[in-house]
Amino acid sequence: MQSDPNRDDEDRANSLAVVLPLAVTGFIIAAGCWTLFAVAGFHLREALQLTGLQFGLLLAMPMAVGAVLAVPGGLIAQALGARRVMIWALAGLSACMLLLIAVTSYAGYLVAACGLGLTAAFYSAGLQFVMSHTPRHHVGLVLGVFSAGVIGAGLNYYVVPLLYQAFAWEAIPLAYLIVLLLVMVLMLLLTDNPDASAAPETETSPRQLLARLRHWRIWRLCFYFGSVAGSFFAVALWLPDFLTSRFELPVDDVARLAQWFVIPGALAQVAGGGLADHFGVARVVSRALMVCLVALFVLSYPEMTLLVRGVEGIIQLEFALPLPVERLFVVVLGATMGCAMGALLRMMVDQNPGATAFAAGMLLLSACSVAFLLPVVFALVNQLLGVPSAAFMILFAILAACLLLFTRVARSAERQSLLSPRA
Repeated sequence: MQSDPNRDDEDRANSLAVVLPLAVTGFIIAAGCWTLFAVAGFHLREALQLTGLQFGLLLAMPMAVGAVLAVPGGLIAQALGARRVMIWALAGLSACMLLLIAVTSYAGYLVAACGLGLTAAFYSAGLQFVMSHTPRHHVGLVLGVFSAGVIGAGLNYYVVPLLYQAFAWEAIPLAYLIVLLLVMVLMLLLTDNPDASAAPETETSPRQLLARLRHWRIWRLCFYFGSVAGSFFAVALWLPDFLTSRFELPVDDVARLAQWFVIPGALAQVAGGGLADHFGVARVVSRALMVCLVALFVLSYPEMTLLVRGVEGIIQLEFALPLPVERLFVVVLGATMGCAMGALLRMMVDQNPGATAFAAGMLLLSACSVAFLLPVVFALVNQLLGVPSAAFMILFAILAACLLLFTRVARSAERQSLLSPRA
């Protein structure tokens, strides 16, 4: 006897009302843990007298380990169930918070930073978890809502300085530990064991999943998502240092200004997924990247002094973006990146309906790899050229190549669909 599709969608919508808030809350906290050292690291840098290389490793290790764990996390979620992997990841992050409370050496903090990479496994499994409870016609919107949990990285810029000033460093991991344990208990109590097993249509064989790597489609998608999401995470980590050097503001003030990039970008993923449901992925991604390139073009201009030979002498013209204008284009940049990320997640589901967690792991691997490498490239270019805005020039080149390849493939697919005989 065939099941009624409308009835199935209604059941999924009912379960989604419980599952989605839990998954989003968990990802908000996990994302906050993932980027914890982007803000707290400044205080540890002073307390431990870290060198530039040591501080860079502390920032980069969560992303590097996240890249390593992304695909295995997706494979395990496909085989054993997404709920189980999510609970294990929350438990591991809780252990990291306990370690951060106890350690006092750089080596201990570095070990804890490696453990924060478990957020990548939580994300890979979480996409499959919410997908199994989502009606088909709302996939893009729901995945955008879940991915908006990266807003936790933006909340760090506000919560961490507040806790540090009111109490001490130890209060920061303690607060995260309490919330992590609470979310983990709620997931255990409010979700059933059937949710821990893979859906019938889910591919669980590693050989079957790895066979997808033979097709160029998955690699192109990794390039798109890695370019956009990796750039987003890299800017989120690098922006406080850039604003500090550009406008000579205190670290706490700059951390709050960085929220204007992360939070709009996180929330725009909801809009990107919803728009992709209604207007198609190609239209949303291409237009979002076009606006993104405009913002990067403006932000990439460095402070300049132009000397113009006039009739009566030399005219000196100063060019520099004031802080309000810089902040406006930073908001536009974050929002357009987030919109493109939300739409690309919809494309991932359309192209990999039976392997969501594995495909999410591949996308996260590419994003974490880019996010790990870009801050190093930014630092090297800044050291060689002495122009902080050169980082935006690098991002402009990366995303321009991404847009060029995306539009070329999209137009090719459109021509093939028009030329193919209709059934």
